[in-house]
Formats: sequence, structure tokens, C-alpha cells
Amino acid sequence: MSRLLYRLGKAAALRPWRFILVWLVLVAAMAGLSGVAGGALHDNYTLAGTGSQRATDLLEERFPALAGADARVVVHAKSGQVDQAKLAAASAELRRLPHVSGVDPAQLGKGGATALMTVRYSVPVTDLGPKETLDLLRSATRNLDAAGYQVEFGGQVPENVTAPGGVAEAIGIVAALIILLLAFGSVVAAGLPLAVALAGLGVGVSGITLVAAFTDVATTAPTLATMVGLGVGIDYALFVLTRHREGLAEGLDVPEAVGRAIATAGLSVIFAGFTVLLALCGLVLSRIPVFMTMGFTTGIVVAATVLSAVTLLPAVLGLAGRRVLRRRDRAPGAAITVESPRVRRWAVHVGRHPWPWLLAAAVLMLTLAAPALGMRTWPSDASSEPTSNTVRQAYDLVADGFGAGANGPLVVAVDLTRTDEAALPGLRKRLEGTEGVASVAPPQASPRGDAAAIIVTPDYGPQDERVTGLVDRIRADVLPPDTEVTGLTAVYVDLSRVLSDRLWPVIGVVVATSFVMLMIVFRSLLAPLKAAVMNLLSIGAAYGVLTAVFQWGWGAELLGLPHSVPVSSFILLLMFAVLFGVSMDYEVFLLSRVREEWLLHGDARGSVSTGLAATGRVISSAALIMVAVFLGFAADPGLVIKQMGVGLAVAVALDATVVRLVLVPATMSLLGRANWWLPGPLARVLPAIDLHGGAAPAPAAERRPEPSRA
Repeated sequence: MSRLLYRLGKAAALRPWRFILVWLVLVAAMAGLSGVAGGALHDNYTLAGTGSQRATDLLEERFPALAGADARVVVHAKSGQVDQAKLAAASAELRRLPHVSGVDPAQLGKGGATALMTVRYSVPVTDLGPKETLDLLRSATRNLDAAGYQVEFGGQVPENVTAPGGVAEAIGIVAALIILLLAFGSVVAAGLPLAVALAGLGVGVSGITLVAAFTDVATTAPTLATMVGLGVGIDYALFVLTRHREGLAEGLDVPEAVGRAIATAGLSVIFAGFTVLLALCGLVLSRIPVFMTMGFTTGIVVAATVLSAVTLLPAVLGLAGRRVLRRRDRAPGAAITVESPRVRRWAVHVGRHPWPWLLAAAVLMLTLAAPALGMRTWPSDASSEPTSNTVRQAYDLVADGFGAGANGPLVVAVDLTRTDEAALPGLRKRLEGTEGVASVAPPQASPRGDAAAIIVTPDYGPQDERVTGLVDRIRADVLPPDTEVTGLTAVYVDLSRVLSDRLWPVIGVVVATSFVMLMIVFRSLLAPLKAAVMNLLSIGAAYGVLTAVFQWGWGAELLGLPHSVPVSSFILLLMFAVLFGVSMDYEVFLLSRVREEWLLHGDARGSVSTGLAATGRVISSAALIMVAVFLGFAADPGLVIKQMGVGLAVAVALDATVVRLVLVPATMSLLGRANWWLPGPLARVLPAIDLHGGAAPAPAAERRPEPSRA
């Protein structure tokens, strides 16, 4: 495969405009197709097999008025009471809006100062344009606003309004350009990785829009895919560019240097990207549609960035010539430094004193991970929004006027074909007597009389830890057979449990498949095992920092949050899949260089210091870029994306410093030749994959060098 990539890279460098033209056509065609045939984004949170899902299915079938989307109009009088006549006029306007099936009678809170109107839609929220719908809600209630009332909006529709994107991406791109410029000292060298990554990102995001025409794609999927794709895309191009510059430093002409860079670093890029794809495929095991789509849509973008790194990048490198070097390095015979003496000295130092550094690094990582033992995961709701947001203000007004539980009512769905209607009054009475229930509304019958719904208002808000016990008590002690409970709070309970139950299978499959792939690539048992353990350490530390920042509130306000919040239930699965793949990227690039030195010289300790010296600068630059990209997304208003940005930034920073600069040289120095041990039977059946472009001699283990001091 390396020979094929060598020929591909050299051909692209010799005929750059052909490849560039193909990519320009591809980007334009994909953008055009996505604009014409692309689909809209839809969230699908189906939780097959759960009680809340069975209740929701029953309501959708027999009680559609309670199964569609809803919006809440909260009206507050700063003094006195809300005028009922004005509420009636606004209610009439709301009924005329598109897709509105009805408006519940206005409820008045304590003292009549706050009124609540619930707007029912005939379609799910994913079939509505939330921003346009919110504007329509504002237009329909303009008489209340003109009368001097405070009018705020909550419920599914307003809470699903997506803030305009682009700011986080811009922050990441500007930061990446500055880091690349400082690292390479050349505007051309700084701009190429960005241009190539953006080309791959453009194709991938267009692909996501096309996929949305055939299946449900989560509304946050493009943001997550952009976050990951931008980071890995720049990194992949950066690794190939660095290897190309090394070839130029060795005196190779431009096409030859490009060919060798693609045959070596390009092949590593392919395997690194494949590792990310394997990790993302683990999300399929969640069996939750929204997670599955996040996995394969992010995979589309990662695959596109890999393709751009091995086909478009060699063409633009051929076109750029020696301008990828600093101006002083372009002269013939100029000495070009390709490795970091500081990193080499550091690696040698750690290799000579492995145990103190290993223990210190392990203690640090475990200390950072410790808060995760008390992590509470829970989906985010309007109470996590900034106080300036209308959905947060609506939430607070409802809590003050009607009680905290009014923001997350439960809906008991009764199948009257299996339960006697005469049992409904007794069921309501038992619900009223349940600890944690504030009030129970009279049963509502479906249009055909074959189902009933009972609205239960808890004493607690949706994020209160006690709501889980309340839902469990209702299910276990109150509800008769064939009766289920749904509503925001019940869905949260089921979602958190489903995600918790499915986390470990995902972890097991992702770790096992990545281990097998690295074992094949590096023909070693201990190297991939060590990589898996260290990646798990990084992920654990990131989970711990997330817990401290968001759940404990250490810095929540700096991130635009009004108070501490639980870690989003979505984070554990998403972060693990993305982070395990991204961390393996660095492992592949570092180990491929270390193994290359081991095959050339057979020096176990020296190969580690040389490999780190050769890759230290580029991995540090790549990590800085990725941290900058991820921190840019920490400014996103969405809590899931915000927490993802912080968690991934922390993990990558730890991975590039504590893991790569301390744990890797310490453990590899202790293991010595055992790093590359592979049992004979496995060695005979595993395929041989050459990441070094055919330049390395026979394995050092076969040449029996002098034993290393390690």
C-alpha cells in the first residue's frame, strides 16, 4: 500500500492542477447537491423498550394532541394581575399559527401575577422550523407585550432554537493559523493544512446534508462533526507536511519528498483516521438513533479529511515547492532542523529515571480523574441556560408562579382498551398520595375514548436528583399493568439509564477493536495495550475535570453558565468515542516513528528519544491546534457542545503533555525490547503492514542487536 501511496503522492506533486481541479469540482458538486437534494436535520430520541417510549407511542397513536410539540407562553405582570381578556385575545392569535392544534386554557399562578398558556402542535418539534416558529409566537403575543407584560417562551419549540453557528469555527481557525505560523515560520506552510482541512470539511458537511435526505440526522451532528473534522483535518495535513519538510531537509527534490511523505505519514494518516472511524462506530451499540447518526456523520467528515490529506495535500505541496520552508531555509545547502533537541534531552532524562516520572504522572492523572467517581449525568434543560435567554426566564417565572415541578410535568398514559375507565379516579387518588407529587390534573380522554392521560406535577424540577426516585415509585407502586409514564422528567430518567447501561459495551468494543488494529499495524502486544491504558487515563482525567468544572461549578460562570449543572448524559458516550479515536491519532504517529527507529537501529531506549524528538514539535503543534479548536467550541451556547469542547480540550492537552512526554518514554524505557514482542503464532498469521515506505531494513528483533541498557 505504501508503494501505491508513493506513486499517488508523486503523481499529484508532478501534476498538481489536475488533482486541485478534481477537488474544486468535488467541493462545488457536493455543495450543489446538498443544496438541491439535501434534507433537514431531525432529532430522533427514540428509546426503544423503555416505559416512557411505550407511553409516548400510545399517545401518538390515540392522543395526538398530547404527543406533538409544545410551546409555553409565560406572561408576567410586574404589578397586579394579568388581564384575562388580553390572554384570551392572545390565545385566539396563537390558535391561528401553522401546525397549532390547540391552546390549553390559561393557568394563573400565585396571586394571578403569572399566566401560563401551552400551545399544542400537531407535528413533532423536529418537523418545525424553531427559529421561524419562535418569531411567530412573538408576533401572536404582541398585544401582551404592548400592554407592558413580560412575555417569555419555553417548551420544546423555543428550547430547540439553534443559535447561529460560525463563531466557534472562526475562533479555532484563527488560533490554528497563528500556531502554524509560529511553528513553521512560513505563511504558505501555515495556510496549507488549513486549506486542505477546510476542503475535506466542506465535502464532509455537504455529505451530512445529503444523508439527512434519507434518514434522521441529529441537529447537533454537523456541529460535532465540524469540531472533530476541523481538528483532525488540520492535524492530518500537518503530519504529512512535516514529513515532507523533512524530506526537503534531506536534499530530496519536491516530487520525491511529497511521494515519500504520503507513503509514510500519509499511510499513518489513513490508519489514524481508520482508528477514529472504529471508535465512532462504537456509537452504533448505543442503539439510540441520535447517537448513531452523530457517529456516522462525524465519520463521513473524518473520512473526507483523510482523503483530502492524501490526495489534495500532495498536489498543493507540489505547487508550493520549497515555499513551505522558512525563507532562510530555501537556499540550496541550507541546514534545516527537523527535530527538537529539547524534546530529545527530556526523553533521555525520563528514560534514565522512569520510575519517579511514571509514578508522578500516574498520580496526577488519577487525581484529576477522581471527581468523576461522584459524577452525576443528566440531560440539560432550560435551567442550564444563561439568565438572559427567554427559555431560562420562562423557566424561572413558571417555577416562581407554579412550583419547580411545573417545568417538568409527568404524563401518565392509560390504555383504556386494557384498563377499566372506572379505575381512573382511584389511580388519580393514589398519584395524589404519592410522596413528591405536588398536584394531579383530572384525567383527559382521547377523542375516541380508548386512552386517557393524567398530568402529574412533581414537587421537584427536572434536574432535581429526587425526580428519579419519584418516577420509580410511581412505576413500581402506583401504576396498574399496561399503564406507563412519560413526559420530560420520565424521558430523562430512562435516557440516563439507557446511556449508563450501554456505556460499558461501547468502551469494551472500541478498546478491543483499536487494540487489534494497533497490534496488526505495529506487530506488538504491549505497545497497543499500553496505548489503550493511557488513553483510558486521559479520558478518565477529562471526565474528572468536567465534573469539577460543571457539576462542582469550578469555572461554570466563566463558560457562560448561571450555576453548576450536571454533566450531560450525552457526554460520556460521545466523548469516549471521539476522544479515544483522536488520542489514538497521536499514538499512531508517535509509535510509527519510534518503530521506524527501532527497525533501523535496534536500540529500544534510543528509538524512543529519537522518535519523540522527531515528532515532539509537530505533535505539540497539532495538540495546540486541536485544543484551540475545541476550546472555541466551549463558547457554543449549547451545553452538550460546550461540555464536549472543554472535555476534549482537557484530554488532548493531557495526552500531548503528560502522556506523550512522560508516560510514553517512561513505560517504553522500562519495557525495552518487550515493547515490540509478538508471539510467534500471531506473527505468522497477522498481515505485515509497512508504515515506513519500504525504507526500513529487516526487523531489529531478527538482527539481534546488542541488548539495550533498558
